[in-house]
Amino acid sequence: MLNIAPTTDAVPADAPNDGVEARAERAAGRTGVETGEIERLPFDLSALEDEGVFVNVDASGFGLLDRRLEWHVLGVSLPRGTDLAFRPPRCGLLPDRYRLPLLRPAARAHAALHKYSYRFTLTETLLETPAYRWVPWSAFEAFERDFRAAQQALEAARTNVLDQYEAVREEVVETILKLADDSARRLIATGHVVPEGYRDVIARGIDAAVPSPEDLREKLTLRYRVGVVLLGSEMIAEQRRAREERARVEALEEAVRLERQQQRARERLVQEELWAEGERIRRRLQAEEEERRREAEVKERLRSLKLEAAKERLRESLSPIEEGAQQLHAAVFEAAASIRASLRKHGGLPGGSVRRARELTRWFRLMNWQSDAQLEALLTELENLAGRPSGKRKRDPGPIDQVLSDIVDLCYADARALAEPHRMVALEL
Repeated sequence: MLNIAPTTDAVPADAPNDGVEARAERAAGRTGVETGEIERLPFDLSALEDEGVFVNVDASGFGLLDRRLEWHVLGVSLPRGTDLAFRPPRCGLLPDRYRLPLLRPAARAHAALHKYSYRFTLTETLLETPAYRWVPWSAFEAFERDFRAAQQALEAARTNVLDQYEAVREEVVETILKLADDSARRLIATGHVVPEGYRDVIARGIDAAVPSPEDLREKLTLRYRVGVVLLGSEMIAEQRRAREERARVEALEEAVRLERQQQRARERLVQEELWAEGERIRRRLQAEEEERRREAEVKERLRSLKLEAAKERLRESLSPIEEGAQQLHAAVFEAAASIRASLRKHGGLPGGSVRRARELTRWFRLMNWQSDAQLEALLTELENLAGRPSGKRKRDPGPIDQVLSDIVDLCYADARALAEPHRMVALEL
């Protein structure tokens, strides 16, 4: 259908005279004549639109019932280098008693359309096709009755072919093979050699060209189409509606796009808030962890200080005892050194030295609150050696001297420490 685009000076329907005068002035300006000499030609398609309808008969698929045969299939060799055109003949792919009943309904449908319709050259020019013909409403029922009869005839002919399809196909192939045999004889008569498998090639070609049952059911169609005239004002209104619809769709798309942007912005804001909240929580946990670590360090430092203070108090409480032990060891050292000097001087223990050794042992046992086992063992051994009877023989001073040397060595450190100033006291001073 021809689409006539409206001009830029199209006028609304409520001012037709203004539109006619504008077109007349435009025509006068282009042709160089006076505006009053321009004739106003009436053009109204309302009668065609109101009193009838445009109809087109569409018959498709009927060309598959015929086929052009190639000349070499018929055994004919065309001369070369000539200006004459040799058109190959056509061959029906079904016997005429089946093919013609399939072709006639299409012709009957077109005949019914021509019988009950009118042809308008103007509308054919505007629609750019002669297929649509105008059928008045008074004749449409008669046209439709004849068209339905043609459709029924087509359906009956198709059913007849499909019921005997295998026999029809074999008949077509057999006829073409007879033609192939005749063509082979003509080739031999003209001195040409018939190619090997010539007959089989032709049989396969014609068998593939015969329409299949599916083609006969689906591709052979007969119908009519109905059309109405699309007026210029309707085209303008349609274009206006299309523009409005396009503007509405664009507005909706813009709103959807804006909503998506806002949604993405909200999602991004939520993500940023979640990230910030997570960062705050992480920093708070880190600060709490740092606070717990510092608190643990402070507690550990306080515990260390408490331990140091306790140790210091313990040392302060034990210092008199240690000093007493050192004095005891110093006294033992002085007594043992004195006894050892007397022993070495007299070559034996005089009576006073023996008594002194026994008193030393008894005194140490009374004052030994630290349980110095080594010193006690040495003093016990000294007591045993000093308590042995001497008899007539002179007592050997060697063991006693050895025990006294051990006692002196054991008590020497405490005696020396007692003789020197205490380090803590020196520091305090």
